[in-house]
Amino acid sequence: MDSLVEFKAADGAQVVVAVAEDELAGGARLAARGDGGAVQATRTFENSLEGARAAAESALRVFRDGSLRPDAVEIEFGVKLTAEAGAVIAKSAVEGHLVVKLSWAPQPEAGQDREPRSA
Repeated sequence: MDSLVEFKAADGAQVVVAVAEDELAGGARLAARGDGGAVQATRTFENSLEGARAAAESALRVFRDGSLRPDAVEIEFGVKLTAEAGAVIAKSAVEGHLVVKLSWAPQPEAGQDREPRSA
């Protein structure tokens, strides 16, 4: 059964997240239990997501730099929130979960307009 973990946002809003019971075991240091029985996280919601944001920035830098130069990069990874560690990249059936999609728009031939002309 899942437990509830309450994160505070920078603007003071409460973000409540369902966390697996085993994530709360093992001596996690938690601030306290809130009024609704939710465990108070030790970090803010934004602070918890900082590592995930840094991971996304690093991955984008790797795929945008170099010789490929795609027009669009889409990166998908699962984020798991824990009461103590904040956000971690979630593990899936394989050791890590990361989906990367690169795309290129067709380039018009020399002398052709990009926009089709109306009749």
